[in-house]
Amino acid sequence: MPEHTHEIVPLIPRETIALRVAALANEIDGEFAGTDRLVLIALLRGAFMFAADLARAIKLDQEIDFLELSSYGNATTSSGKVSILKDIQTDIAGRDVLVVDDIVDTGHTLAFVLELLQARGPSKLRSVTLLDKPSRREVKTAADWTGFEIPDAFVIGYGIDYAQHGRNLPFVGMVQFKDK
Repeated sequence: MPEHTHEIVPLIPRETIALRVAALANEIDGEFAGTDRLVLIALLRGAFMFAADLARAIKLDQEIDFLELSSYGNATTSSGKVSILKDIQTDIAGRDVLVVDDIVDTGHTLAFVLELLQARGPSKLRSVTLLDKPSRREVKTAADWTGFEIPDAFVIGYGIDYAQHGRNLPFVGMVQFKDK
């Protein structure tokens, strides 16, 4: 990990995440009932675990694609500037699309993604995020579904990292930094 000592305090246990993912999948199945094939677009890298579990829990026929963005780098706060590192390969014109995000913090990334994808002409565009941190919002945006609202804390685990560390934790934990 980077130049700090830290402690990881569990915030959301794996069992609670699993129950919420199942409930979200049920709601999403209802929203997109009748769709030919749902397109899930997972935002890399943080949402990959959430997207995998959600994809397994959604009963609808689906395909998945990935959009890799950067707004954090190795920092603990968003820069507010969103860059595309990898674009989707799927043509989403006239398709039902679900954006799968790990966390909505300032809102810059989700707003950017929704605007980018809406311009590509999907028939329906919705979004789901595992975590929402509304106290940090700078852009007026919200996901259609939220797993958990969390306090203004830096979190890792369940795919979310800090400078590429902690993604493999099976729970979401708060990082408490301490000076060396």
